This record gives sequence, structure tokens and C-alpha cells, in this order.
Amino acid sequence: MDIQKLYSLFKESTGVTTDSRAIHGGELFFALKGENFDGNEYALKALEAGAGYAVVAEGSEAALSGDDRVIPVPDTLEALKALARYHRENTFVEGKRLTVIGLTGTNGKTTTKELITRVLSTKYNVTATQGNLNNDIGVPLSLLKIDGDTQLAVIEMGANHPDDISKLVNVSEPDYGLITNVGRAHLLGFGSFEGVKRAKGQLYDYLAAHDGTAFVNTDDLDLAAMAAERWPMGGGEGPSGSTPLTNQHVIPYGLSLLKAKILPSSADHPFLRMKFPGGLVLESNLAGAYNATNVACALSVGLHFGVSLEDGIKAVEGYIPKNNRSQMENTGRNILIEDAYNANPSSMTAALDNLVQVVAESKAAFLGDMRELGDESLAEHQKVLAQVFSMGLDLVCLVGEEFEKALAGRKKDGVFWFATSDELAAWLKENPVNGMTILVKGSRGIRMEKVLPEL
Repeated sequence: MDIQKLYSLFKESTGVTTDSRAIHGGELFFALKGENFDGNEYALKALEAGAGYAVVAEGSEAALSGDDRVIPVPDTLEALKALARYHRENTFVEGKRLTVIGLTGTNGKTTTKELITRVLSTKYNVTATQGNLNNDIGVPLSLLKIDGDTQLAVIEMGANHPDDISKLVNVSEPDYGLITNVGRAHLLGFGSFEGVKRAKGQLYDYLAAHDGTAFVNTDDLDLAAMAAERWPMGGGEGPSGSTPLTNQHVIPYGLSLLKAKILPSSADHPFLRMKFPGGLVLESNLAGAYNATNVACALSVGLHFGVSLEDGIKAVEGYIPKNNRSQMENTGRNILIEDAYNANPSSMTAALDNLVQVVAESKAAFLGDMRELGDESLAEHQKVLAQVFSMGLDLVCLVGEEFEKALAGRKKDGVFWFATSDELAAWLKENPVNGMTILVKGSRGIRMEKVLPEL
């Protein structure tokens, strides 16, 4: 179907959905197909449930049904992406094309996106990625949430493979972009740390090729060097000895530029606290000093778009993390640092470093495997164990095959290994843990959140 005709149907619809169970009436249903599902099988049911139209694969049963509300296309996912890109290109604010801010990175993407959205929302109507819908389906769906009230859009982009970001920027077409950091994650897909930098750097590549602007953390030597490869830089030395960034298409930010200091946490306030010039103090609800760079990013983006530092700080203070991302919870029995949504070597190291800084009489770490590290998995898990063993923790519980290999039969007092998070949860029922501050972290597939009810 012609994209303009599809767009006219979208404009008449009540929105886009890929879930036939989420029909309320008038939606444009896209029948996507994956390894374990085929939305084409539910297209007619979606229409029966009240969808206005259904976009289906040519040759499917629905396409041959004769229903004039069925729109056959060669590839439904490509049609979804084409529609999202067309919508993005044809949305204007005060006569100018809508400004889109794109972000990616190894760690902190979703938290940073949430913080940026909160800060910008003090002055603008912002449409942002919901949750972590940051893949080739989530990004188009996020773009299609943009409506006539939207003044700025913040789009998160994730990557597990070398060309993922390249594909996503060509759909979202960001005007501004930022990379939170680059670390040793998804090495099975990227091949190496250099592969990670090349993959994430595709956001910079797009901005450089399309006259866009990058927010760059100049305290991060990897990011500063990656930006310098793509934009000619001025002379002199940047903050912390980093590559100077004075190109008109680069907006530097960082703790050093904001002259922000991380304040010590305490038992009364174990969350991230920061002090800024003029005596401004930020009291966040984020667990972990590693979130300071995420906060600095959000405040700096806000400053560029005219949000005062004071208003930005208030917005950050109002953010309460969820979904096991940098959460801290007092259960009445223990204090939990819940960071169980995902894990990789850099985020694991940062979380353990933070646990060292937390003021507590008794500390523990419940850690699950870090997935998708390929040939470097054993070495990376051994590094984590070396860090854990140096911390003098009262209790360490490890979950998964990779930690079993890293342990290699070694026994250490207070260190226990479990094949699954279910086994750890069952052990905790029989061996209750009380009065501890506990870091809970692991890759998504390990499901470390299963142990939380026992703590």
C-alpha cells in the first residue's frame, strides 16, 4: 500500500497496536511475525474485536479473506517502520519539524531517558519511549505515540547486534543524540569491546552525517574519543584530561562541567546526593553513585533546552525508579538495592563499588550470571568474584552456570552457589536473612527478582 494512504488510515485511527488482545476500538493493527508467534493468525480476531484496519502479510489467510479492512503488505514490520518514519518526518511544531532526541548506551539508558523526560517535561510536552521499548518494534511504536501536543520526543534505542543502532536511527531520525556509556556487554553479538563502540557509535555517525548535535560526556574518555573521531575538535585539553570538544555539533556535559560533587550517603539517606554551585543540593531516590552521570546528563540536556538547574533538580528529585532499576527498598527485614533488571561487567563493577560506599553494619551480594559475553565470559565472571572476595561481605550468593565455572570448586566461608534463582529463593525460605543491606543483581534471563519476596 502507498505510505500516504496508510498514513491517512493511521491519522483516522485511535492508535497502533501489535497485540490483538489490546483492542479497544478503532486501532490500526499490525500483524507482526516472530520465531514463536504469527500475528497474521489473529488479524481477523482483531477486526472482530473492533480494530479499524489490520495490516497483514501478503498471502496470509487474513490477506485472502476479502475483508476490505485488511491491508496486505510484503513485510508488516517494514510497513510499521515506514509508517513511523513518515509520521516522524511529517510532525511539525510551530512550523518546524519535531525535534527528536535519541539515546543509547551500554548501561543506564532507561534511567537516563526517564530523567531527561522528567526534566524536559517541566517546560515542554514530551513524548518518550515507554518502559524499555527500545528495539525494532518498540522504537516505531514509540514514534507513533507522538501526537499534536508533542513538543519534544525522547527515543531510547537498544542494541544487541552490530547494525541495530544504524537501523533504528534511520527510523527515528534524531536531531540530537547521546550515548550514556560504552561497556563490555553483549560481547557475543558485538564480538569485542571495539565492536560495542562501533555499534553504539552509529548514533554519532548518523548525527555527523545529518548535521545533528551530540551531547557528549567529556568525563568519559571513550565517549570523548569516539566523538573526536567524527567531529573536528578545537585545541586545548578537555575536563579530566579528555579530548577537547569545541565543535558546534557537540554539546559537552559531565560532573566536572556542572561542577557537581557527589555527597556521602548515610544510613538515614542511602540514595544518591549531589551538590552544585550556589549551595544547590539534589536529594534523589536513586540507589548508586553511578547514577550521578545519568543525572548530569538529564540536567545538561535540560539546560540546553532552557530548563533551569533549579527546576531540573526538582524534577530529578521527584523521580522514583521502578522495575528493579536502581531501586532501594526497606522490607522491614533487610535493605535491598534492587538492580536486577540486567547486568554486564561494567554495571556489575559499578554496583559493587556502590555497595562498598553504602553505610551499613552487615552487607551481602546476591549476584546472577552476566549473559551474552561469549569467549570472555569466564574471565569477566572471575573478575567479579575477585572484586566480591575483596569486599569482606557477610554473605555472597551466586546464581548460574557462569559463576559456577568461575568458582571452579573453590570454597569460601559465606559464599554459596545455586543453579537457579528459584533454588536460591527456596534456600532463603529455609535460611532466612535479616538485618542486612543486600545488592541483588543479574542478567534478565537469571530472574534474580524471584528472590526478593524472601528478603
